[in-house]
Amino acid sequence: MEIKEILTKTKTIAVVGCSSNPKKVAYQVPKYLQEKGYKIIPINPNAKGILGEKVFASLNDLDQRVDLVLVFRPSEETPIVTKQAVGQTKYIWFQLGIYNEEAEEIAKAANIPIIMNKCIMVEHRKLF
Repeated sequence: MEIKEILTKTKTIAVVGCSSNPKKVAYQVPKYLQEKGYKIIPINPNAKGILGEKVFASLNDLDQRVDLVLVFRPSEETPIVTKQAVGQTKYIWFQLGIYNEEAEEIAKAANIPIIMNKCIMVEHRKLF
């Protein structure tokens, strides 16, 4: 599946590892996406509200399906996050620097397209 198609079909994005610190990329990227019209759902066990949105402790706590799960967590944590995303989302995206073969296999086994090691903001700016 092409990146442009994923970004076009996506309306809601759960951001795993979303930060409440405006200096961090895990805050700046979701803020950019929110400004571009995407509904952001922050996933962070240590925050109450980020970018004016209700925060969920984990993907398991979501009360709705999302179009895309965007991951800002260390590569070694991604298999767990990917398992939680199965059944919750249509697409999975690991930010720049995040790659894990086991997570990729989990996503492929569930027929979920997965993008790894790419910045969603950079890709969005290139295409739109």
